Amino acid sequence: LDSIDGKHARRTQSSTPLGELFDHGLDSWATSIFVLSFFSVCSRDNGKTGVSVYTMYIYLSIVLFNFMCSHWEKYNTGVLFLPWGYDISQVVLIAAYLLTGTVGVEVWQKPLLFGYYITDVLVILLIGFSLFLSFPQTLYNIHRAHLKKTLKNDSLYEGLLPLVSPLLLFVLLTVWVVLSPSNILAKQPRLFLWMVGVAFSNVICKVIICQMSSTQPELFHWFLFPLALVVYGAISGLLGWMEEAVLGVFTALVTAAHVHFGVCVGRQLSEHLNIYIFSLKKRVQE
Repeated sequence: LDSIDGKHARRTQSSTPLGELFDHGLDSWATSIFVLSFFSVCSRDNGKTGVSVYTMYIYLSIVLFNFMCSHWEKYNTGVLFLPWGYDISQVVLIAAYLLTGTVGVEVWQKPLLFGYYITDVLVILLIGFSLFLSFPQTLYNIHRAHLKKTLKNDSLYEGLLPLVSPLLLFVLLTVWVVLSPSNILAKQPRLFLWMVGVAFSNVICKVIICQMSSTQPELFHWFLFPLALVVYGAISGLLGWMEEAVLGVFTALVTAAHVHFGVCVGRQLSEHLNIYIFSLKKRVQE
């Protein structure tokens, strides 16, 4: 269904910026949920098999980085180019679910070839596709638009502006993961990775809105400020035994803020465009 919603919207002449934001905004959140579900399938590292929590964090970061690059490219070129790797990743994920349901979780706990497990192969493929195919393609598309003088942003500052908040978000989260006194990622992997996905989704949604409205994104997303305080409190030891509790509170607040943001923007766009969110009927003009 993810591949036909746009076609159906154009067929019914109901394609709008609201639909674009709804589609890509949910994709930005679902991307992290898909990765988390995959981790649940192949299990956490038990010393022999499974995936370590740090590999999970790197895996999720690479996937989110790919998603960010696509919308950064559209912000600069006006064209959303999705590499074929996106479709392949969805097919691979479905195949993993079917394989697990048919054979059982044991398939992830046995070496596939030369002592390597399926998860090892998938991680190698992910890194290869992301760093050596998708990211270079993004840079090439932006360079080609520059040569054709079709870039939407003339200055280098404006072109790189959407990357500032996502990269700072990644730096702060990585510092927390590496320097956490209580090893927060190992203690609360699901909660921490969920928080990573929600925070990233909100940052990217702001970029999508700026791309649609031809406006500049803010230099520093407001999530960065409370996150910086939490990270400082954690790595400095000020939080102490409360680090896990603070993570839970921060995750709840970020999730609530993201849902509130989505509902408000959706309602505002539906009123501005005189359309309903889940119906093809037009609103009655007052």
